Amino acid sequence: MPPQLPAQLPVLSPEHRPVRTRAAAAVMLALVASAGCRGIAEPAPATASAPLPASAPWRADLGDGRYRNPVLHADYSDPDAIRVGARFYMTASSFNNAPGLPLLESPDLVNWTLAGHALPRLVPAAAFDRPQYGKGVWAPCLRWHDGRFWIFYPDPDQGVYVTTAERFAGPWTAPRLLLAGRGIIDPTPLWDDDGNAYLLHAWAKSRAGINNVLTLRRMDAGATRMLDDAGQVIIDGTRYPGYHTVEGPKFYKANGYYYVFAPAGGVEMGWQAVFRSRSIAGPYEARRVMDQGDTPVNGPHQGAWVDAPDGKDWFLHFQDKGAYGRVVHLQPMRWQDGWPVIGAPGRTPGVGEPVATYAKPVQGFGPAAPATSDTFAGPQLGPQWQWAANPAPGWYSLTDDPGHLRLFTQVVPEADGYVRAAGAILTQKTPASRFAVDTRVRLHGAVDGDRAGLIVNAMQYAWVGLRRSGGRTALVHTVCGPFGPRCREESTVVLADAPDTVYLRMAMNENAFVGFSYSLDGRTFKPAGDAFPVTRGTWVGAQVGLFSLGARARTQASYLEADYFNVSAPSVGPY
Repeated sequence: MPPQLPAQLPVLSPEHRPVRTRAAAAVMLALVASAGCRGIAEPAPATASAPLPASAPWRADLGDGRYRNPVLHADYSDPDAIRVGARFYMTASSFNNAPGLPLLESPDLVNWTLAGHALPRLVPAAAFDRPQYGKGVWAPCLRWHDGRFWIFYPDPDQGVYVTTAERFAGPWTAPRLLLAGRGIIDPTPLWDDDGNAYLLHAWAKSRAGINNVLTLRRMDAGATRMLDDAGQVIIDGTRYPGYHTVEGPKFYKANGYYYVFAPAGGVEMGWQAVFRSRSIAGPYEARRVMDQGDTPVNGPHQGAWVDAPDGKDWFLHFQDKGAYGRVVHLQPMRWQDGWPVIGAPGRTPGVGEPVATYAKPVQGFGPAAPATSDTFAGPQLGPQWQWAANPAPGWYSLTDDPGHLRLFTQVVPEADGYVRAAGAILTQKTPASRFAVDTRVRLHGAVDGDRAGLIVNAMQYAWVGLRRSGGRTALVHTVCGPFGPRCREESTVVLADAPDTVYLRMAMNENAFVGFSYSLDGRTFKPAGDAFPVTRGTWVGAQVGLFSLGARARTQASYLEADYFNVSAPSVGPY
């Protein structure tokens, strides 16, 4: 028998707020005390929040009971979030990066920490042993159902996978292919009150030849198999005037309606739409509920409807900021005539626009943010680090010289003149509109053709580091442009006879111009090349990190050793 959903709970705000019965949230509301309702135990937090240092590159919590947007100025694309008990949980797209499916937690929807990842390696593993930029994990859906966390995620070339966990921090089950098919993306499940279970999804035109439609399919309650072959198109964007690129749906049920929250209009300039129907199969009415309005926030859409413990509703969504990626905003949400209105009142009645600042959903919690800096003091890499492909044994060590990261030189012929072709690039997301990175690196055992250093990885990228040639070590500044699937590297020698140990610094400004500098003593820094305009990656923002590559095999170990990777704001406070 399929698992039974709890009964609907009392309406908290009868004039505006519907009673929600969606599986992802109904059990959460069971904490409300009422006859016949039984609360669930809240899963323990996966990580404890450490105080955010004053030098943190981005601080969303303003410290006076308000927050500013974006709450995450980092590339957590296509966010989906839920509440279980008093705690909020989020995941996001991760594309070709490994590990994938980030796991974020928050006590208040504003201050988020990164607990880890649900997907240690991308599958099928052999396909991701080298970088597959733009492929991999697209928009996932996070749910709490039947006492477990669930993530449904699409690979546009494979189909829809499912992974589950009893605790958010894991362990998560190995991903299982639920629905095979090329171009099937953006899945969202719904467990209905009658025990039936459904999967709604969009289509990628690049793979399937169609888009702008949402297809509904039946699945078994355990999400182990599909119960129909073709499904049914229940939302066709061409039937709604002015609509195009309807995708990224999230499926809910409330107050006798089926609601589909879905973006439309494209990533950079689109808007948030909501579709509703009394029948799961439609027909669905449509309404624009949030757009840019008179704000500078372009294309605000695609995310998650979440309720706070006090019963108020909120919406998390992304904004495409080019080289910075798709950053996450938080909007208040209210109800008007059975339709949500997201954000502040806009120029059109019933259509909201993004807020810049607002009162925090839950008071009493201090500032927090996903980790960025790393002293490499632990036995494992911090959760902020990801590779450009599935990692292989021997790529790095934190134990050979405790307190230091060793990136062993990888020989990747296709990366000659194009570092981005290497999977062994260790990077993290850009964490703010302005930030600085400092590191001290040492090149050991290098042979001619080796190069290693600090990189900003994107479709138009730059790096500064050490290169071995003609038996000498030089400090070089390398840029790769123009913007495109494969740019061309050009290197400039900054210091012809460089020591094997140097201090490197990178600073990014508001317009994503990156400047590098270096020091031989850690005190006096000199410019290393001109400022360079980095771009976005393939469906992601630029990423910062370290690499060590070689041109030929060697008989002894060689590596780049880093003492620390410090990420900070160039000035303290909001900017």
